[in-house]
Amino acid sequence: PFKDGVFGTNRSQFFGGYNTSKLSLALALRNPEALSIAKRLIEWADVVLESFTPGTIGAMGLGWDVVHELNPKAIMVSSCLMGQTGPAAPLAGYGNHAAAISGFYEITGWPDRDPGGPFAAYTDTVAPHFLASTLMAALDHRRRTGEGQYIEQAQMESAVYFLGTELLDYQVSGRIPRRAGNEEPGCAPHDAFPCAGEDEWCAIAVETDEQWRALCEVMGSPAWAKDPALQNAEGRYAAREMLFERLAEWTGGYDPHELMAKLQSAGVPSGAVQRSSDLLQDPQLAHRRFFRPLPHCEMGEVPYEGHMFRIRGYDNGPRFAAPGLGEHSVQVLQEVLGLSDEEAGEVLASGAIA
Repeated sequence: PFKDGVFGTNRSQFFGGYNTSKLSLALALRNPEALSIAKRLIEWADVVLESFTPGTIGAMGLGWDVVHELNPKAIMVSSCLMGQTGPAAPLAGYGNHAAAISGFYEITGWPDRDPGGPFAAYTDTVAPHFLASTLMAALDHRRRTGEGQYIEQAQMESAVYFLGTELLDYQVSGRIPRRAGNEEPGCAPHDAFPCAGEDEWCAIAVETDEQWRALCEVMGSPAWAKDPALQNAEGRYAAREMLFERLAEWTGGYDPHELMAKLQSAGVPSGAVQRSSDLLQDPQLAHRRFFRPLPHCEMGEVPYEGHMFRIRGYDNGPRFAAPGLGEHSVQVLQEVLGLSDEEAGEVLASGAIA
């Protein structure tokens, strides 16, 4: 999404959300002076991370052999869709493509519709969590031995981890998983139900007989819900389409948050379906100070996601807004690499800064 719907290189909050507390140096790496600056950064760095198509960084003259020679203690990470080797290695693309190849699109959505796929560039968002722990292990290894490491990650391999249940089911039973909407085998009602207002919904997931009885009580124990066939999970699952229609008639008279509170207080798993704009007003997230408003160089003050955890005695979170492209180029040249005003000026004059 672009701030105020205005397109611009520095106006994407998708980029912004993942790049807080970072400095931006923009190098035109076809320029020899820019390549020299990149090598000086490698000599300074603890970690060198790249996510080009395999072979690209090496063709630039910044592959692992060069990195290791410049800085034997550096840890280099190469992350791409399919890995650095193998027949699919040259595939260039985005996390959406790797998610499709991994199998997520085939099982996400409804059986009578085209594949829906998970939200956003899925493998781009899940793969770094594996990489973070691997990187910490490499840093610990360096602390103990003084040795650098080369780590290469295939986003596809990291993402397939989250299909473990489906893979095991296929290996054991031969069943091929398909799109099933909001269904959960053996559970009903288990869906998002329409509420009062335009495109307002509340998710309800009944997994036990006790939860079913609690739901019936909240609904006022309607006659149709007393059907003996609905008193066990097998019967409710068989009647899931009828249950959806009956519940939709009832939920349609409620505000989703009102309904959520009513059901949760009775022990029925439920949740209002919220948009991104709703999250900015969510009282729980506000209490936790999850969103942090920070001033951006072009967009002004915008909210950034905080950390997904709290540390006692430490106000952790993003320190400053995501950078504009090349916003800190001069700062990095002088404060990180120690260039003088004259030297930094020569770099700028050479066209090395994009």
